[in-house]
Amino acid sequence: MDNLTRIARKITFILFIEQSLASAGFIAAATLNSIVGANLSHHSNWAGVPTAIYLLAGAFSAYAWGYIMDVIGRRGGLMLGLFLGVLGSAFAFMAIVQSSFILFLVGMIFMGIANAAVQLGRFAAAEVNPPDARGRAISNVVIGGTFGAIFGPWLVGPIGVWIKPIAGDELAGAYAISFILFLIGMVTVFLGLRPDPREIGREVAEKFPEMQAGSGTARSVLEVLSQPAALTAVIAMSLGQVVMVLVMVITSLHMRDHHHMLGDISFVISAHTIGMYAFSIISGRLADRFGREPVILTGTFTLILACLAATISPDVLPLSVALFLLGLGWNFCFVAGSALFSDQLSQVERSRMQGFSDLLVGLSSAIGSLSSGLIFAAVGYNMMAYISAVISLIPLIVVVAWMIRKKSTLSVA
Repeated sequence: MDNLTRIARKITFILFIEQSLASAGFIAAATLNSIVGANLSHHSNWAGVPTAIYLLAGAFSAYAWGYIMDVIGRRGGLMLGLFLGVLGSAFAFMAIVQSSFILFLVGMIFMGIANAAVQLGRFAAAEVNPPDARGRAISNVVIGGTFGAIFGPWLVGPIGVWIKPIAGDELAGAYAISFILFLIGMVTVFLGLRPDPREIGREVAEKFPEMQAGSGTARSVLEVLSQPAALTAVIAMSLGQVVMVLVMVITSLHMRDHHHMLGDISFVISAHTIGMYAFSIISGRLADRFGREPVILTGTFTLILACLAATISPDVLPLSVALFLLGLGWNFCFVAGSALFSDQLSQVERSRMQGFSDLLVGLSSAIGSLSSGLIFAAVGYNMMAYISAVISLIPLIVVVAWMIRKKSTLSVA
């Protein structure tokens, strides 16, 4: 093993640890955001607003983080991002103590910006590894979300009981957890992410010149999206995100209305996030082996099944299964859609267009979050799940239509 490989493995491992800690903090907070939003605003139709603010802040700050990390390095950028997460969780904690909805939204803005920085960690892992190891490196970082899925929600109940005498509300415990985990993540990055991945990435680019962008003129966004395959990929990712967020965001409030304890709510959200992250490596390999379209179709079918299953019963077990399937369906649509979209791009287009696709996904998340509270307040949880199932039909129809068109084109050729 040469020195460059050893350093790349170390950096990837540190980024996995950082991703695990940060995702646990973000998911712990996400477990209760809708409940806190409804409580502090005194209106259930505002329940999705905090998550929407969080997602919008992340979506619109992603491009800025790219420029920042080019200037101060990946290590400096990740540390700054985690520091903003520390501030955001502190604001959210104080908002609950002071019963301030506005302060809570400020906390969500900081946490959303922090999450955008943390998500870029997967690209830092990619740039320090050779071309044939980049996919695995990204997977090894993203899989840290599984740690967060398990331990983030699981900590909410016990810490909530402990923090209640101090903060006056057990809901504040989730944000105390986030504060601590982001702080530990900062220390981990400060001590472990040496040398900076940006510098190692330059060495790897010199060693593997095929990693560098080729020549050619980059197409406009409209030119890229005029391709049926690219448009199909964007629809699959964006609408899959809308459906997932619509149901996920409001499920905790739905369970609270049925008098479930925080531990039960956390268990259901944990099942959902395990479905989202734990199968990332498998879904990517399936997309490589069997093609992007079959995996997207499987994802849309799974989303429809999840939405229908969510209406069966408000009990913990049925909702756990439904939310797990919801996460799994999203994963298949997102991973295969991302791969399909990347297939349509030249080397010189990838950074800009993938950033654009992340912006669309972030906006889709915000739309889903904002709509969830409004739909829930107007027609209830079950009807919202049925509406989500109908939305899931759109990417299914689009993919089938594209597959038929592609088969017809090949037959003529």
